[in-house]
Parts: sequence; structure tokens; C-alpha cells
Amino acid sequence: MSTALAKERTWSYVLAEPTRILVVDDDPILLEFAKVYLATPAAVIETAADVEGALELMRRQAFDILLIDIEMPRRDGYELLELVRSAPATCNMPVMMLTGHEDVASIDRSYELGATAFTTKPVNWRQLSYQIRYLLRSAKAEQELRRRLSGAMNDSCNA
Repeated sequence: MSTALAKERTWSYVLAEPTRILVVDDDPILLEFAKVYLATPAAVIETAADVEGALELMRRQAFDILLIDIEMPRRDGYELLELVRSAPATCNMPVMMLTGHEDVASIDRSYELGATAFTTKPVNWRQLSYQIRYLLRSAKAEQELRRRLSGAMNDSCNA
């Protein structure tokens, strides 16, 4: 497709299926941008400025995907990721690290702790929307596979 044709295409929402997203970052501007650029008629965006706020929101409601900044005051994003992966209700939830850290150590540690994806700031919001859509599609396929195999294998987080 030529560039001119791509520019003529009708604009559409990337996150068109019902989705609940929790974005955790201590930067209020990024949180506001997340609400503006990720929200669609089908996608609900909740935000938390720290780990404690995220845990409180997660106690009250379920989310389809979690986006976590690494560097936050008091408790960092790694700690939240560890808590998410250790809880049976959230251990299989897709988690994307959304951070200004782009060093090898941060990337490796994120994946070692169980991150599903890693992306860096500054954020290209359209591209991020597509990444989220792909992660959600993959998570649904994995969930369906786990459901189908539940008689043959344990449906726990370690299976």
C-alpha cells in the first residue's frame, strides 16, 4: 500500500473490543495521555500513581491488561509485577512494562519476573494500542487453551 493510500484510509479505533486497562505510573501527564489516547467506546482506562493505588484498584475490579512503569516512589514496578505474578487471580494477566528504562538489565529483569511485553517511552500511542490488542488476543488464546486442557493439566500459574 502506498503512503498516499494509507493516509486516505478511514480512521478507526484499534481497541474495539471490550477491554479494561490499568496503567500504573507516577507521571500524571502520562496517565492523562493514557486516558485520552487509549480510551475508546469499548476500552476503559483506569490509572494509578503508585503500587498501592494499583493494588487497591485490582482488589475492587478485574483488568484485562496491566501497563506498569518501573521507576516509581516507594515501591517500584518490579515489585508490582512480582505481586501480580504471585496472585492466583492475576498470575496469567498480560503485563506490559511501559518505561523510560531501555537498558539490557531492565529488559532482562522485567522478563525474568514475568512481564509479557516491554516498551519504552516516549510512547507512540497508536503503536501501543496495537501492541495491547495483540497481547490481549494472545492472552485470550492462551486462556482458551488452558480451559480446554484443564482436565489434562493443572490450570495454575506454574503449569
